[in-house]
Amino acid sequence: MMEATEGLRTVVGLMSGTSMDGIDAALLRTDGRDRVEALGFLTIPYDDAFRARLRGCLGRTDGGEPVAGVERELTEAHADAVRRLLERAGVPPAAVALIGFHGHTIHHDPDRRLTRQIGDGARLAASTGIAVVNDLRSADVAAGGQGAPLVPLFHRALAHGLPRPLAILNIGGVANVTWIGPEPAGGGEAGGGQAGGGEAEVVACDTGPGNALIDDWVLRHGLGRFDAGGALAAAGLVDDAALATLMAHPYFDRPAPKSLDRDAFDPAPVAGLSPQDGAATLTAFTAGSVARVLPHLPAAPVRWLVCGGGRHNATLMAMLADRLGVPVEPADRVGWDGDALEAQAFGYLAVRSRLGLPLSLPGTTGVPAPMPGGVFHPAA
Repeated sequence: MMEATEGLRTVVGLMSGTSMDGIDAALLRTDGRDRVEALGFLTIPYDDAFRARLRGCLGRTDGGEPVAGVERELTEAHADAVRRLLERAGVPPAAVALIGFHGHTIHHDPDRRLTRQIGDGARLAASTGIAVVNDLRSADVAAGGQGAPLVPLFHRALAHGLPRPLAILNIGGVANVTWIGPEPAGGGEAGGGQAGGGEAEVVACDTGPGNALIDDWVLRHGLGRFDAGGALAAAGLVDDAALATLMAHPYFDRPAPKSLDRDAFDPAPVAGLSPQDGAATLTAFTAGSVARVLPHLPAAPVRWLVCGGGRHNATLMAMLADRLGVPVEPADRVGWDGDALEAQAFGYLAVRSRLGLPLSLPGTTGVPAPMPGGVFHPAA
């Protein structure tokens, strides 16, 4: 195991998100604590045929084909992403200490202590010649945590010096928020991995739907894979009755921390709407669900920074600003790459895993105590 005194490591982080767009691959240097240096990033889209096969695995808890076949394809696609990322950056594989490999979530039901991410860590290590840490959620879920979101400790590492309370909102297929409270005296990491010795400094949860319902709606109507720029929603009107039905879901009254599966919400209330009005209503549902998290945060954020694909949706960003009443800005505004953050986070978490540091806290997933995790696969 790496020792905490060994300092910065060059690592790769890999993410295949619930939007099923493709693979995000990030190269960074980090100590797994409070130092992060971004070195490179790329996205490799999935082709339509593979995306359809991956979609067919969602919700599956059994083994065997076709899931095993998709897992092999997924793993080799990630190995190719690593090779392409390192080639672009001019970094040899021997210079990379670790790969943090999230895999792809096909089933997430933490209330039954179940979470499943497909992706073969040993196969990826053998294919790339680089040690891999994967299976980053299971320990948290097995201990009674929600297993998500896992990015908050990375967000905290990035947020030094920014005004607080700060909210960092990631809008992928599902949306999640990290609330970061005032910087503790002395800064840094203490208390066995808790921020400033007290877990209340970081609170997190899935807020509700992100892009998934909107993407599925657009796809169902043969209008592409997503609502580019929010143009379809901008051309429609929100159906207040349908929105009220969607917002009546009991999830929004549950306190943080909490998490969701991609398909937790039934879009039936918008089924009879036009493509434009349906997109507008589902976009308002995402924005409204973010606003519903405010009573569950320790204090109202003074600023929201948005990362993930949803920040490119101008209609959604305008709805968020209207409902939250404080600045809502792309994370890029503070010098972060809003497309790369989640992949970077899994490289960061891989280092924490090897150091034996927590990946999650009671305030981020509801786990009973700060929880390490991950499974290590040495380089072949």
